[in-house]
Amino acid sequence: MTDVATRTWDGMTIPVAGTYRLDQAHKRIGFLSRHMMVSPVRGEFAEATAEIFVAEDPLRSGVTATIQAASIATGSVDRDTHLKSADFLDVERYPTLEYRSTGINWQSSEDPIFYWARLRNHRLGGRGRSHNPPPQSEPGRFVLTGELTVKGITRAVDLQVNFGGARRDPYGQNIFGFSATAEINREDYGLLWNVALESGGVLVGKTVQIEIAGEAIHEA
Repeated sequence: MTDVATRTWDGMTIPVAGTYRLDQAHKRIGFLSRHMMVSPVRGEFAEATAEIFVAEDPLRSGVTATIQAASIATGSVDRDTHLKSADFLDVERYPTLEYRSTGINWQSSEDPIFYWARLRNHRLGGRGRSHNPPPQSEPGRFVLTGELTVKGITRAVDLQVNFGGARRDPYGQNIFGFSATAEINREDYGLLWNVALESGGVLVGKTVQIEIAGEAIHEA
């Protein structure tokens, strides 16, 4: 392990280069879908591993992750049993979901979309607030391009990644935190089961929002 936990890249503090693993005690692989077109249902996969390679050039970094399909949990035993069945994940035939990154891009806060959105919010603030333009020195976010495989079907999925910071923990380990989001259509992966509602619409929404958060520990 290196003597330092962080370094500076393009004005932003980032982790030192090396291989990191997902901390099992600090992770959440979550998702959200809609029930009967009106209410959100959240769930998560309790068992997942990931290896994150942070390169000297951070834009050459990469991630591979494996999720155990049978670890899905939504707070309802009956619903979880159905989600594990052949109607959905078919965990007997396809025990894992896999993600592999193919590239990474940094979206700077100086990107016009971010800057003008912040400028507009700044000007719409409460009375008495300064109307000077906001600084452009805040770090942006990363877009991780990659491929998600579910039930043997692979599709491109980009993760919007927010870097949470890096430091050395009380046990002397170099760590960094992150969160990520994405949106997929479950039917793209052969998860086609549904029931039409008499009032219109369907029982289970097609769109699934992915919500990930965690910490990674430096290994080498």
